[in-house]
Amino acid sequence: MADTARTTHHDIIGRDQYPLIGRDRDQYQMMGGRDQYRMGRGSDYSKSRQIAKAATAVTAGGSLLVLSSLTLVGTVIALTVATPLLVIFSPILVPALITVALLITGFLSSGGFGIAAITVFSWIYKYATGEHPQGSDRLDSARMKLGSKAQDLKDRAQYYGQQHTGGEHDRDRTRGTQHTT
Repeated sequence: MADTARTTHHDIIGRDQYPLIGRDRDQYQMMGGRDQYRMGRGSDYSKSRQIAKAATAVTAGGSLLVLSSLTLVGTVIALTVATPLLVIFSPILVPALITVALLITGFLSSGGFGIAAITVFSWIYKYATGEHPQGSDRLDSARMKLGSKAQDLKDRAQYYGQQHTGGEHDRDRTRGTQHTT
């Protein structure tokens, strides 16, 4: 009598909180908890359920095995029938397939290049009209850096050119005096 009045954790949580639903939940309670349920102790209900699961698994597995074997047989028959046709028509089919592949590749690439060109022209138009499209600030920065480097290079070339020209005249004079002595 004292055992029936004992309150368990499952009684506090409520009937909808059980890890199992429907008949499984009732069977779980009748068997006295999780451990006995997992161990398979209980009525013939769990054994018949296991037998039903096994029968379902065997039926499904067998059906899939039959379908896969039928698919294999169908593939072998199709290859047996199609191989002579492919050999006979290969002088026509191979160049035709290559031509179709090249045409498709050409159309797709030309379309892609066309879309890229339209995008570039749109960006250039926005940049030229004063709108600031995405990346224009980086372009301006790169243009300024390139311009300053070009100016530096020009200044160095003029400096070294003047120094080189002036240095040659001095060298020629010293060489000329060395040869005369």
